[in-house]
This record gives sequence, structure tokens and C-alpha cells, in this order.
Amino acid sequence: MEVVTAEDYDGMSKEAAKFIYEAIEKKPDITLGLATGSTPQKMYQYLAEMLNENNIDLSNVHTVNLDEYVGLDGDDKQSYHYFMLEEFFSKVNIPLENTHIPDGKSDDLDAEVESYEKIIADLGGIDLQVLGVGRNGHIGFNEPGTPFNSRTQVVDLTDVTIKDNSRFFDKIEDVPTRALSMGLETIMDTKSILFLASGETKSEAVDALLNGEITEEIPVTILQKHDNLTVMLDKDVLGE
Repeated sequence: MEVVTAEDYDGMSKEAAKFIYEAIEKKPDITLGLATGSTPQKMYQYLAEMLNENNIDLSNVHTVNLDEYVGLDGDDKQSYHYFMLEEFFSKVNIPLENTHIPDGKSDDLDAEVESYEKIIADLGGIDLQVLGVGRNGHIGFNEPGTPFNSRTQVVDLTDVTIKDNSRFFDKIEDVPTRALSMGLETIMDTKSILFLASGETKSEAVDALLNGEITEEIPVTILQKHDNLTVMLDKDVLGE
């Protein structure tokens, strides 16, 4: 585990963007695992700027996203399809057919998660996975108690996650209660991981990752077992 500490959220975002940019330069046909939410938002902004300024060709890059809410259309502003298009895909030259996000509106969710695992396998696995973390230690939408050997699956969201995510919706009742998510074993199969965390609300989860025992009750702790993990933090999350 390599730990990089930035002065603030902006600095962390720049460092993360540079990390991914260099990975793309090194492997132009890279498969990136991508995350959504407020933590990577500015990273995508900086990454798009770097890629465009240097005319980097993304025609051979593929992406697979961690998760998606069940029940939201891709054009719903709270869907992760919409987030990725607005925050990143529409700003760079990646072919949209090379981007993959679970379909939360699928009529057969069990078939959808099986199909998603096959997409990842057919791509040869994920070269670099970007991760954030929930206040309760979830990664992807793998909530506390998720088995470490889980693959992509339909998950029920906890009250903590629903409450935390309600800030993005008009009211808490609008927050979906289920999602499709890569499983913990799927995440651990990735060749390298870039973990990002910012702000005081994530302090306990980050402390568990850095110093805690490995337990299914705090899913993020499984990352201690990964052979190629880079942790990028700002000083707020460390209480500095």
C-alpha cells in the first residue's frame, strides 16, 4: 500500500488525475474501472483537461463502472450513466461503445450482473480501478456484511447509504433502495487500485483501511490484501 497525502481536495484531485493520465499513456488500451460521486468529480475535470491538452487518443481505452442504481433510466440526472456522461465521457474522445455501466433498468437483473462479469472478463480484467468509500466503509455499493467472495450482484442499500446519498435527490424517498454493484472479489481481481478519500466524514473508514483489522463488517478493509494499492487522501480526512 502506497499512501499519498495532498494538502486539500483540489490537490488530491490533481494527483489522482495525473496518476490515471500516466496509466493511460503507459497502456493506451487500458481498461479503467471508474467510480462516481462527489469524491472523484474534480478528478474527472482535471483528467479531461490533461487528456485534451495533450491530444491523447482514447479510441482503445475501455471503461467499466462500479455500480448503478436499480430503477433509474440513463437520462435520469441522478443515474450514474448521466453522471459519467456529464462529468467525463462527453468531454473526451472516448467512444461511448467502449464505456460500460450496469443497466439498472434491465428487466432481468440477475442476467445483467452475469453479463457485466462477462464484459469484464472479455476485456481481460480491469487494469486500474478507481475507488471511493462510503461513511460506513462500503466500496462500490458493497455494504457492511457483504461477503469478501462476492461478484457483481444486486444489493440492498443500508439506511446510512440512503441518507448520505439523499443530498443528491429532492427528498430521501426518491433515493433508490437497491443497486447493481461489482462485488468485492471482482474489485480485488483488478490489477491495480487507486483509492480516494476526502473530508472528515470519511475519517473512520480511512482509519479502518489504514489501521483496522480486516473484516466483512467494514468492506474497505479488504483492500489491505491487494498487492497494488495506491491511497490518495487529503489532510481533512486525516484530521490534520
